[in-house]
Amino acid sequence: MMPDERKSKGLPPIQSRPSIPADFQLHTYRYELPPELIAQTPARVRDQSRLLALYRNTREIQHQRFSRSKTTTNSAMTSREQKACCQLDDTSRGYLEHAMQELHFSARAHDRILKVARTLADLGGSESIRPNDILEAIQFRSLD
Repeated sequence: MMPDERKSKGLPPIQSRPSIPADFQLHTYRYELPPELIAQTPARVRDQSRLLALYRNTREIQHQRFSRSKTTTNSAMTSREQKACCQLDDTSRGYLEHAMQELHFSARAHDRILKVARTLADLGGSESIRPNDILEAIQFRSLD
């Protein structure tokens, strides 16, 4: 939309981006990095097949969990399935309640955290959701 069109429709003009103060412009900084601190050899290649095996194992667990349901993954759990599959111990429940209050998460975020925690527990080979699974799921959610 052109400026004249905005004005004719009664819309305020688009504000130009404020200039960045000189002390915040990264190109003005000089970083001295001694050559001995620069990586001299390439990083070790990661074994992607290990990650694929974790993914397959997790899918197997979810397939068995939802064998009598239309649901296929933790992310698609219904509330009834969530109540059955996402039982929390007192510590995990406390972490989740604290995060809900302090970070002002919605009810939807609560459910998403539980589903992600269930998946993390599956990846870790755990039958139940552990406190660390809840904390990691909360951390993922707070990155959104």
